[in-house]
Amino acid sequence: MTTSVETRSAKPLTVRESARNKKRRKGSVTLTVLTALMAVYSLVPLGWLLINSTKTQGGLFTSFGLWFDRDGKFALWQNIHDTFTYNDGIFLRWFGNTLLYVVVGAGGATLLAALAGYGLAKFNFVGKRAVFAIVLGAVAVPGTALAVPTFLMFSKLGLTNTPWAVIIPSLITPFGLYLMWTFAAQAIPDEMLEAARMDGAGEFRTFFRISVPLLAPGIVTVALFSIVATWNNYFLPLIMLKDPDWYPLTVGLNAWNAQSTTAGGEAVYNLVITGSLLTILPLLAAFLLLQRYWQSGLSAGSVKE
Repeated sequence: MTTSVETRSAKPLTVRESARNKKRRKGSVTLTVLTALMAVYSLVPLGWLLINSTKTQGGLFTSFGLWFDRDGKFALWQNIHDTFTYNDGIFLRWFGNTLLYVVVGAGGATLLAALAGYGLAKFNFVGKRAVFAIVLGAVAVPGTALAVPTFLMFSKLGLTNTPWAVIIPSLITPFGLYLMWTFAAQAIPDEMLEAARMDGAGEFRTFFRISVPLLAPGIVTVALFSIVATWNNYFLPLIMLKDPDWYPLTVGLNAWNAQSTTAGGEAVYNLVITGSLLTILPLLAAFLLLQRYWQSGLSAGSVKE
């Protein structure tokens, strides 16, 4: 009698579990399909860029875009050589300019965001709420909306057509500041800071010796966002710079692309495509090298409650 009762009570549980398993399977299939679609959406342009970098100027117009040249010509290495040597090797100049803007601009933006976010998270002062509202408002304003006012201001200062016209605006990253603010508030226990101060450590020593290791995931995240934003920056350098010797890669490659529409201009679409491929390689390398620092909970267990 007991066995039959247990069997009857166990049957509804089995039905419920099977229903849950079916829902989970459906959900996993849906997520798999969506992930596959996103992967295709992301990788197809990259594949198109890689395939067309192997074609000659004529092969770009006589072959299918997502397949190699029908004549069997593999011109990748020649295209790379021509990209580096075309117009007296100005591509290397643009590459160096972009590195300058990234190292100084994005590096400075990351440092300022870390310092400011840490200070706003761990210090109390008058007007803190007003600063919080200003930061949130700045996050909501797109950079392109500030480009023209920034140009007018820099024009009055005589800084247009100089590297500072690109570097100085890149030093301000409201989203990075907000991210470091919220991350520092959770990642750094107040007890650790109080213990360091009781041991006689100054504020800067406490920040660089204790807080920075705990903020490493947030700092790397802000650094990657700043690097990508500065590396891909196009509109601001376009209106700020007139001298091609100070162009970043984005503006320089667009100038090459526009040559075919000018009188007597030379069409170099194969070099534009190859240059675009070479442009994204450093970003891919940065993500691959820094992804191991994307960890969370470094301070877990560092303070005994």
